[in-house]
Amino acid sequence: MVVALGLTDVTLVGHDMGGMVAYSYLREHDLRQAVIMDVVIPGVPPWEQVLANPYIWHFAFHSIPGLPETLVAGRQFEYFGFFFENLATVPIEHAARLDYARAYDDPRALSAGFDFYRAFAADAVANAGPREVSAPLLYLRGDAEHGDIDAYAQGFQDNGIENVSTAIIGGSGHFAPDEAPRAVWDLIESVLR
Repeated sequence: MVVALGLTDVTLVGHDMGGMVAYSYLREHDLRQAVIMDVVIPGVPPWEQVLANPYIWHFAFHSIPGLPETLVAGRQFEYFGFFFENLATVPIEHAARLDYARAYDDPRALSAGFDFYRAFAADAVANAGPREVSAPLLYLRGDAEHGDIDAYAQGFQDNGIENVSTAIIGGSGHFAPDEAPRAVWDLIESVLR
């Protein structure tokens, strides 16, 4: 789409799974820069350490063919609510929760969401190993997220991203764009200037 639209000065921003997409795009295509938030990238340290964390149980569960669809279908609001309750420091508004749950009402949408997890093993292989990238990467994390932000930055650098900077989003957990939208935007805007 970037090529089709003739865009030449692109900053790609991605949160969680969108961050994984932004990282892959950054490695394969020319970008002005990328902003990635609240995510570990398959194949990029500290990927293996994150997978070993028992609180990340859902990565394995979501990758099982068919099972999560069977158990979650019709219960998206409650299931996603578990993550909103446990990974956010600022409550996610009820209306937003309903919107997120409704987005997966169609069984195909629910399967497509779980398919992201099913692709992690292949993504880890594709992302592993250095590839020189000179475009800047800003990595953002909520201050209540688990893990050392410096380990994430080092993983990006070890994988060939030459210009990595980081910032912590105060007063937020995993869902920083919902929890602290102004702070997130201010950080994104700071790299757009």
